[in-house]
Amino acid sequence: MNYDLLITGGTLVNHDGIGLGDVAMVDGKIAAIGDLRQASAARTINATGLHVFPGIIDSQVHFREPGSETKEDLETGSRAAVLGGVTSVFEMPNTKPSTSTVEALQDKLTRAKDRMHCDHAFYGGATNENFEQLPDLERVPGCCGIKVFMGASTGSLLVSDDAGVARVLANITRRAAFHSEDDDRLESRYHLAVAGDYSSHPVVRDAEAAMISTKRLVRLARKARKRIHVLHISTAEEIVFLAQHRDIATVEVTPQHLTLAAPECYEELAGKVQQNPPIRSQRHRAGIWAGVQNGLVDVIGSDHAPHLLEEKQRPYPASPSGMPGVQTLVPIMLDHVAKGRLSLQRFVDLTSAGANRIFGIAGKGRMAVGYDADFTLADLSAKRVITDEWIASKCKWTAFAGHEVTGWPMATIIRGVVVMQDDEITTKAQGKPLTFQECL
Repeated sequence: MNYDLLITGGTLVNHDGIGLGDVAMVDGKIAAIGDLRQASAARTINATGLHVFPGIIDSQVHFREPGSETKEDLETGSRAAVLGGVTSVFEMPNTKPSTSTVEALQDKLTRAKDRMHCDHAFYGGATNENFEQLPDLERVPGCCGIKVFMGASTGSLLVSDDAGVARVLANITRRAAFHSEDDDRLESRYHLAVAGDYSSHPVVRDAEAAMISTKRLVRLARKARKRIHVLHISTAEEIVFLAQHRDIATVEVTPQHLTLAAPECYEELAGKVQQNPPIRSQRHRAGIWAGVQNGLVDVIGSDHAPHLLEEKQRPYPASPSGMPGVQTLVPIMLDHVAKGRLSLQRFVDLTSAGANRIFGIAGKGRMAVGYDADFTLADLSAKRVITDEWIASKCKWTAFAGHEVTGWPMATIIRGVVVMQDDEITTKAQGKPLTFQECL
């Protein structure tokens, strides 16, 4: 058979194990996997020395458009994604205006057309005013679900009380994602912020604020008999607690919570590492790693949330929370693989299969015949130093600048099209909306 694209000689990492093999594509789909050395194709990529992964999915990014395009937009954010080996993203609703109406979500899809380099889906945002619109919002083609902020966030996207969260859950059918920090506790602790001391951020937004909220969320979800996805877990206690509620709750963690620890990160990087929920102590980092290693954690999301450097350099607490991360997700996590903290199979589970399993993405998240031909090719022996100059995000910085990593994305392939190779974008933007099994 004559294929459109053939990847030969690479080490495939998929449901069948890890081993040398070839993979072929026709019309943007995977057509064959195995020994295809005798096959012909319009284009062949020699992947000798490289590992071939199912396309990496980052299920939490903030690309800031509309409203804050000085920090990021859909084009630059997706450019950063594919340069980092990411093939699909879920983008968050706390833009200006927020993505809390059907019209706002459709506007984002229109903005993304012919501008986003990777495939994409957008979250709808819950507010205290749009409960009745949520059933329509969560079923817009290209919507990955509803996002709820239980702790202080941007604009009107805050549903902090039990009655509000219960109404959200009552009106939706798909799995909803939650930023879980208790707003009342946060309000009561803002006075603990020490001017100019970024290390007081995890004191203000303490571990108890997260734990109180997550316990409330699970109780409300169980009463409503609805599925929940708890984002960017930051405490050891939440990991232990959520292990008791696997029937309804899935779990995300970030590379930064797995890599950095307080107080050292604040001493070294100041406001660059300020985010919500905060980077906490080594004890909490160890607890999150335990959740990765025992299978509790379902996905890795970068929580890519860029701000301009001059904003991050404001003295705490005037400094904004959030850091870029979509471009560094793959190299940081592959470095953990190189250091023996993570197996390749678990890496795939966290970065592609997990999102497929949780959200029911149609045709993505698995290297299998009939699925979209999405691949991330990486050199696991490549030693590189992450630099600000490499970052494609408008903010032009990363908290991981200066980190030497082992493992680097060498090519990004989306629906059979090579969109990045050897640190260069190779095609015009042609990302498409994701589809979901619950909304086909």
